[in-house]
Amino acid sequence: MKKYDYVLVGSGLFAGVWAYLAAKQGKRCLVVEKRDHIGGNIYCEDIEGIHVHKYGAHIFHTSNRQVWEFVTGLAEFNRYTNSPVANYKGEMYNMPFNMNTFSKMWGISTPQEAKDIITRQRAGITGEPQNLEEQAISLVGVDLYEKLVKGYTEKQWGRDCRDLPAFIIRRLPVRYTYDNNYFNDLYQGIPIGGYNVLIERLFEGCEIRCNEDYLEHKDHYDSLGETVVYTGTLDSYYQYRFGRLEYRSLRFETEVKDTDNFQGVAVVNYTDRETPYTRIIEHKHFEFGTQPKTVITREYPAAWQEGMEPYYPVNDRKNQQLYEQYAALAAEERGVIFGGRLAEYRYYDMDKVIESALKRAGQYGLYRE
Repeated sequence: MKKYDYVLVGSGLFAGVWAYLAAKQGKRCLVVEKRDHIGGNIYCEDIEGIHVHKYGAHIFHTSNRQVWEFVTGLAEFNRYTNSPVANYKGEMYNMPFNMNTFSKMWGISTPQEAKDIITRQRAGITGEPQNLEEQAISLVGVDLYEKLVKGYTEKQWGRDCRDLPAFIIRRLPVRYTYDNNYFNDLYQGIPIGGYNVLIERLFEGCEIRCNEDYLEHKDHYDSLGETVVYTGTLDSYYQYRFGRLEYRSLRFETEVKDTDNFQGVAVVNYTDRETPYTRIIEHKHFEFGTQPKTVITREYPAAWQEGMEPYYPVNDRKNQQLYEQYAALAAEERGVIFGGRLAEYRYYDMDKVIESALKRAGQYGLYRE
């Protein structure tokens, strides 16, 4: 009889959902986490009484009622609505692309005027868009692409838009109403008290070991549990047998400002190519804070290198083929469950991670819809 039913490698949302469901079934869980805290990328730091999103802005949104009921059963959520603003060389535009954006860009007032301009500007794109530039122009025309998409995207991915796959931009919301709500989902908000409230509920009752690298002591940790739930990078699990998967990373600069309101909104995207950061986050606005000071974070995209945090998988054809090789090995692995953003090599929103975890846990008898 091993000491634990599950050894959870990593402590993000996938592992957290698994831990919570397992504990409800009386299972014993050990969490092994490389960082000095649990919670993965949704972890918050308290600075000046403000819950600072340490690894970038996280706004929970979903249309999956099952997922929404799951998270709101663990923490109370506020009514925060994501309405970012784009700054192009001092010109301010509402995001996502909507009638407020079109009116500012072209001095128009009706949806038909906006549609006519975009139709004219995308006339040069015929057939299926072959890259991100063509996809963006086919959605919003040349003007919006040049000012609000091109520079931001090239900073984010470190590549020319013509060298990026079209699917990256298909998530881009475009609407012909005066609606600044970025997401189309039914449910949206942020946990009152920050994401750590949710994290602590998910891992309640687990034994937790931070500052521990599972892969450096793999045999030891494998010996402690009946099953391993692995949420780290898949290529590192197999010691990069076929080569390394590519990622984009981020660098953050956080600063306390001696003012109660720095930019008037939680997120401002800087869409020109010359500004080195992609956005500034003012954290207090996520929870409608009234503190006398404020905390901002500048977010810089970075080429991923060994030792850096892998944030965004580069899901081009080469990397996807490499991932499939590792996924084939994982499918044959006994006693290990692979899940989450890194192990599945997917750009997952938070609700999709939870959805994936609930589905997998159901396959192992830990959850019933």
